[in-house]
Amino acid sequence: MRYIYGPVNSRRLGYSLGLSLTPFKACSFDCVYCQLGRTTDLTVKRKKYIDIKEILKELKAWIKENKNTAKKLHFITLSGMGEPTLNSDIGGLIKGIRKITQVPIAVITNSTFLKDYNLRQAILGADLVVPSLDAVKQDIFENIDKPKKGIKIEDIIKGLIILRQEFKGKIWLEVMLVKGINDSIPHIKKLKVIIDKIKPDKIQLNSPVRRTAVEGLKSVSDSKLKQIKSILGSKCEVY
Repeated sequence: MRYIYGPVNSRRLGYSLGLSLTPFKACSFDCVYCQLGRTTDLTVKRKKYIDIKEILKELKAWIKENKNTAKKLHFITLSGMGEPTLNSDIGGLIKGIRKITQVPIAVITNSTFLKDYNLRQAILGADLVVPSLDAVKQDIFENIDKPKKGIKIEDIIKGLIILRQEFKGKIWLEVMLVKGINDSIPHIKKLKVIIDKIKPDKIQLNSPVRRTAVEGLKSVSDSKLKQIKSILGSKCEVY
């Protein structure tokens, strides 16, 4: 299989089957904590990186060969080895999946393109969107997510707020914290203000525990994660 990976047991999504919509490490960010390593194609160009007909063909074959396993799936996840929303035909893929299976569809995104009306419309057919927001200040955003030049955190925040207004499914906001970069309490309090405007159904708090793109990063301590969770409120879960 070229475009399918898993199924995997995910702490956040349960038993999920992943679909990759882009070549390896095509992304608008070069996050310091990425488990896949450094971004090799740092881009904001949205195009049909992979023909969705090929992805759907592979998905059909997988379901046919794994009928019992398919019945156990909690989600089909659009994520993969790069930023899935870079694929300009993601909406067509979601519609195509709907014709094949009733398994709920989740879109995992770094939130770069949520400011784009056409992208938001394209993912409205999903059941769940898991966008990330690691910072609310431009300097911290650049330090942790290493975005393509020109990407502004204000635009990402606006996109998230509008998505909540338009999207009828669930939104689980992911926040990745790295010790000494974005975990200061003053920054967390500012993050809380923005999250209250986004109104996600759930906040998923993470800190890197595996190998990361940049060596030497440190996880936030359990005690501090607990403190941050108390600031972010009852919708926050630590993973």
